[in-house]
Amino acid sequence: MITLTGRVTVMRNSPWVLAEGDMIQPSETVTTGPDGSAVFRVSDGSTFDVYPNSQVVFRANASNLKDLVDLYLGKIKVKIEHFGDVPNHNTVRTPTAVIAVRGTIFDVDVSGTDETTQVLCEEGRVEVYHRLMPGNSRFLNQGESVTIFKNQPLAKATVDHGVLMQKVFRAMSDTLDQILLRRATGGTAGTGSGTTSTSSGDKGGTPAPTGGGAPPPPPHN
Repeated sequence: MITLTGRVTVMRNSPWVLAEGDMIQPSETVTTGPDGSAVFRVSDGSTFDVYPNSQVVFRANASNLKDLVDLYLGKIKVKIEHFGDVPNHNTVRTPTAVIAVRGTIFDVDVSGTDETTQVLCEEGRVEVYHRLMPGNSRFLNQGESVTIFKNQPLAKATVDHGVLMQKVFRAMSDTLDQILLRRATGGTAGTGSGTTSTSSGDKGGTPAPTGGGAPPPPPHN
């Protein structure tokens, strides 16, 4: 975790509060409260922002480092690093969608009522599949978005070329950016300098518990 505001926890038998610089491990679930937001950076430089009232699992399929994040609720922004002309394949999953990327910036929103997924491509290109109804995929270019419904084939989903979805995600992104900027200019933001990193997790140290009891397990090698 490179930046944080509000309450952000990781599930390790019970919720443990995270702090800036802490490291999460594959298959761990991260939850943000109503005031909680965080930015995580992985070993290749890619980042994912987690917004308030969200729940994500980092590398749910720990054996495949291309499976980046599973989003079960809420909103995230993903920025995939690429190196020259070499694609950087990553996958983001939701209950109803699979998003395949090679180096781009995109936003994902999962509804808590019916697991509807909304995907907006901000930069580059993403390929979207229906997770529950196999079939054709949809490609999204910059500024395009698509909504995936749980009980409706992707073939019936239309690609939005307008600006409505962009405005919704942009407002969400701007809110987090302003919070983090205020923290940084106030001298409270940090990047966890002096910490270590692994190929599968983020940078940082051992999370602080919410209360008494034994500390959480040490990070995997």
